[in-house]
Amino acid sequence: MTFASLGLIEPLLRALETLGYQTPTPVQAQAIPAVLAGRDLMAAAQTGTGKTAGFALPLLQLLTLEGPKVAANSARALILCPTRELAEQVHASVAEYAQNLPLTTYAVYGGVSINPQMMKLRKGVDILVATPGRLIDLFRQNALKLNQLQTLVLDEADRMLDLGFSEELANIYRMLPKKRQTLLFSATFSDDIRLLAGQMLNDPLSIEVSPRNVAANTVKQWVVPVDKKRKPELFVHLMRKGRWKQVLVFAKTRNGVDALVDKLQGLGINADGIHGDKPQATRQRALDRFKSSEVQILVATDVAARGLDIEDLPLVINFDLPIVAEDYIHRIGRTGRAGNTGEAISLVCADEVNMLSAIEMLTRQTLTRKMEPDFEPEHRVPDTDASGQVVKKPKKPKKPKASGGGGKRNLGKWVDSGDVAPSEPSIKPVRKVPVFNTGPRKKK
Repeated sequence: MTFASLGLIEPLLRALETLGYQTPTPVQAQAIPAVLAGRDLMAAAQTGTGKTAGFALPLLQLLTLEGPKVAANSARALILCPTRELAEQVHASVAEYAQNLPLTTYAVYGGVSINPQMMKLRKGVDILVATPGRLIDLFRQNALKLNQLQTLVLDEADRMLDLGFSEELANIYRMLPKKRQTLLFSATFSDDIRLLAGQMLNDPLSIEVSPRNVAANTVKQWVVPVDKKRKPELFVHLMRKGRWKQVLVFAKTRNGVDALVDKLQGLGINADGIHGDKPQATRQRALDRFKSSEVQILVATDVAARGLDIEDLPLVINFDLPIVAEDYIHRIGRTGRAGNTGEAISLVCADEVNMLSAIEMLTRQTLTRKMEPDFEPEHRVPDTDASGQVVKKPKKPKKPKASGGGGKRNLGKWVDSGDVAPSEPSIKPVRKVPVFNTGPRKKK
């Protein structure tokens, strides 16, 4: 199969040839004809399989061949993304695909001044890539009108719910024209996402080109058990042992990112970090330096789990396991992309056993454990498996009661350490799903 066989126009084919695209991925092969046919679409594919081209290419073709010229302060197509990083990445891809077309594109997001964005929108743009919060701000300030909108794309919709954008999505839904094409793309499809699709999409075609919640098989994964306090020491040991050149590291908290970066820099290692407290310009500079290999180690919170597109990234380290199991898939999806191989190593302490269990149940596989000599944990990480259960240690046999003798009685039940059940599995955060009012709209 070729891109030409999917019905794409010649300017798009020339752009794809320039970019080195040869054959469509499975999600592209199924999505492009459906979008060109005007269908609403919900598509699931694991990260790194070309979802962006799957919706951007047919969208660009439809806008080129159909519809009037974009009006002032308007957009003909809207792509919603959960994070600034992903919005920038998607916009960069769309601009590359549109290099031979008479269309305008732009990206808006928070964390930077809104005034230049308002100025840019005065002439209108054909395709607007936006994060939910900044889109609503622009709409409320009359800098953006959506009455000319033909197509809405929800990219990484599951992540938007994870980040608490349910109310924003409900507000945006009320801003949109009733007649439109809606495309929902996501790496995973939870029940909440299916409910969201049922509310926002009209008779959608469903595409699922990979098993739900399964990491790419091009990524080799394993776990190294270690005590929590020795994680930084183990990381440095593994880095020097493996002679790592370029590593993306995920930490759970912003303070954790800063602490690890300070530790590495103190050892003379070229490291930098990105998290939500840092200005957008600082985060982008750190990412650019990492991509150009000026920075060896980039430490990030999950704000960077999606939206980072680094060519041939060989290794991802989970310094801390994510609280939400689905984020593990997106983290390790930064490596092993587009058919390349990669490695994902997780440093796991006893406190994280329930997170590990949730990840193994989600991915339907028991991760291999590799004990590192001299770093064996004092606090044992209980065994886990893909059933989602923490495997209990066999109970120690009770010692027989000594016959005779005095002493106090009725002291209660003696319990060996092996009898103590592991802590209850952590409760997965509840995600609100926007409930949209689909009744008749009131006239203004």
